[in-house]
Amino acid sequence: MDVRSLAVKVAVVTGAGSGIGRETALECARRGASLAICDLNEAGLAETERLVAELEKQTPVLARRVDVARAEEMRAFADAVFGELGGVDLLVNNAGVGLGGGFLDTSLEDWSWIVEINLLGVVNGCHFFVPRMVERGAGGHVVNVASAAGFLPAEPLSAYCATKYGVLGLSECLHIELARRGIGVTAICPGIINTPITRSARMRGADATPELREKVVASYQRRNYGPERVARAILRAVQKNRVVAPVAPEAWLAYWAKRIAPWAVLALSRWQARTGFGMR
Repeated sequence: MDVRSLAVKVAVVTGAGSGIGRETALECARRGASLAICDLNEAGLAETERLVAELEKQTPVLARRVDVARAEEMRAFADAVFGELGGVDLLVNNAGVGLGGGFLDTSLEDWSWIVEINLLGVVNGCHFFVPRMVERGAGGHVVNVASAAGFLPAEPLSAYCATKYGVLGLSECLHIELARRGIGVTAICPGIINTPITRSARMRGADATPELREKVVASYQRRNYGPERVARAILRAVQKNRVVAPVAPEAWLAYWAKRIAPWAVLALSRWQARTGFGMR
């Protein structure tokens, strides 16, 4: 899909109230796309709308408060998008949450929470948008935001890793299935990205302390790899129809280590455990 210009195209972005979702929506708007954006955070969603308006691109924006984990809410969102904007060219399933904690410290309630948002939220997005994209017959592209944790195991991220491995696997399957329909699919795998997830992620176990959270937040801020760089990487990956697109040096390192030197993955995982609980 050619994304150098998105004039007369429609881009859908979930989790657009902050971070990677917001910056992706803004980048699409800069290129002329009409937007359909959603988030649970209504204040954040309104701020994204305001920032889009400041671009002075006269970009149509359909914004809805949506919980991606709830199928009926996603169904209603898709109905609104196709009803008001006519079709979808780019679908970005970005909404996600973080959970720091080893398996022994993670409750079934936590498992349900993160699986329903991170994995089933992507499934819902694909389920309610992709068949209509196929029926429309105009091609397009689906982007599912996974993580470097989708191929880099980490002791304090067992549940988070499980969901991101799932998103990566689903994306690879869809890439094969939808290719003959003229629709590309990409799994985006960011690394250590400075987004609000460091503040909002749940933490469990002995390390679930305010002190550790502040340490993690500070380390991401020092790294200062912003979500706007991920947004640009997303559109580059769409342009090239990449199946898997790591973002940031540590994500690329983990990606190639997994394939070339699996033993190095263990060393990287130990490093991750020492320096922070999440990668997104």
